Amino acid sequence: MTWRWRYENANGGEVTDRPLPREVFPSQADAESWLGENWRDLLESGVEQVALLDEDRVEYTGLSLRQE
Repeated sequence: MTWRWRYENANGGEVTDRPLPREVFPSQADAESWLGENWRDLLESGVEQVALLDEDRVEYTGLSLRQE
């Protein structure tokens, strides 16, 4: 299994027009820990929400980086 984040705008479209980290993780827990440490930087880079993918399967999507 290979886990990665897909970075999305507020409408759920993938953000591809800027350089963003393209980390790959061996586990879901590792991916989630990384996001917990880096979400502020992603938000400052224009990412509004993320989706977690296991290979090409979407584990979950629409996770907002904004604190509500």
